[in-house]
Amino acid sequence: MRPHPGPLPAGEGERVEDPMMKSPSTAHATATVVARAQFMALTAAFLGWMFDGLEMGLFPLVARPALRELMGADAATNIGNWLAGITAVFLVGAAAGGLLFGWLGDRVGRVRAMVWSVFTYAIFSGLCGFAESPWQLAALRFIAALGMGGEWSLGVALVMEIWPTRSRPMLAGLIGAGANVGFLLIALVGLAMAQFIEAAANALRWVGMSDDWVTKLIAADQSGWRLLMFVGAAPALLTFFVRIFVPESERWQHAAQNAPPARIADIFKPGVLHKTVLGTCLGAIALLGTWGSIQWAPSWADKISGGAATARSYTQICSAIGAIIGCVLAGYFAEWFSRRRSYFVLSLGSLLVCAYLFRVPMAFDSEFLLLIGVAGALTAGFYGWLPLYLPELFPTRIRATGQGFAFNFGRVLAAAGTLGSGQLLNAFHEDYARTGAITSLVYLVGLVLIWFCPETKGRPLPD
Repeated sequence: MRPHPGPLPAGEGERVEDPMMKSPSTAHATATVVARAQFMALTAAFLGWMFDGLEMGLFPLVARPALRELMGADAATNIGNWLAGITAVFLVGAAAGGLLFGWLGDRVGRVRAMVWSVFTYAIFSGLCGFAESPWQLAALRFIAALGMGGEWSLGVALVMEIWPTRSRPMLAGLIGAGANVGFLLIALVGLAMAQFIEAAANALRWVGMSDDWVTKLIAADQSGWRLLMFVGAAPALLTFFVRIFVPESERWQHAAQNAPPARIADIFKPGVLHKTVLGTCLGAIALLGTWGSIQWAPSWADKISGGAATARSYTQICSAIGAIIGCVLAGYFAEWFSRRRSYFVLSLGSLLVCAYLFRVPMAFDSEFLLLIGVAGALTAGFYGWLPLYLPELFPTRIRATGQGFAFNFGRVLAAAGTLGSGQLLNAFHEDYARTGAITSLVYLVGLVLIWFCPETKGRPLPD
């Protein structure tokens, strides 16, 4: 049975009761309830995005030490293929999850589907710590990615429908920044573990763990990659908060009551198909640029630093700080100027900074870390732009499905590009700079494509 629709929140062109017709106490109580609903929805979605980033940041941080242990002698000749393969599997899983959970969100509600998606990525990310082969690691990352891709589309739909129009640039920036806060947190955890790994081993022995298990968890190179993977199960606690405190989108309830059930095929119907295709291509460019170049930065730093224990973490910290700043500013930039001009500037800036970063000889020093931060800001700025633009393309009834497909199906294209990057890494003998210099040329496509997209600045979300 579908829920009975309640009153729609103000700010998106809905019909709302004139507050002047209410008594001051009633109006204040209503405003308080609406504000609380908005705060709870944003808190849950932000935490979900943050944990998304934490999960995604785990693999770049632990990839090389994990695969060196799981592959043994084969790592010397085939690690590039496995790095790219597991990353590609993750991207395909996120694409499938965006479509699956987005569709569920349009059918059964944003909040209920969000609980399932967060629980999925939390549990299976934690199980990666038990992997005994690259195949197991890839399979567990795929299932975890289903939940990660779904959480993005559900969280975006929920907050954009509950909050008023004037808040959308701020919300878009927080959406993009949330994931990068997670990147930053897991990098800090990795840095702390590198500093105190021996103390962690002693603590495990103190609680009664056998030396065999301590050695297994800490790893021969003392990377502690299994312990870091177990951290990935933490977001499971978020599901209880979401289920108890987060209200459902009344805008969705109203649409579900007055329209036929959403179908995946609806986003490919005339009048919507071209928006689906364009949105998918815009997301794919951002994802290809990030996953084909900047995401290799921690592994690149690990190599050029000679395997320094903290190089991966410092690189990810700088990238994440830059990304947080870039995401927050991108939403406002798109609102101040226009959706199309801001995407063009992001593409141009990303192209130029990647050209310098990957084509000028680099050592692991302060200049390298500064450039990584700048590159992180520009290339991640798209993730503050896309949550603002994609919801403006689709009506409420199919919004989670449409934007979930558009953003996440770009991951399939990015997966193909990442596999190509893996082949380049092997062909170039794990030369991350040459690989990044080639894959970052995808931003040239963005410079042209954006001018074929509709301008949506100043328009309310379509009903």
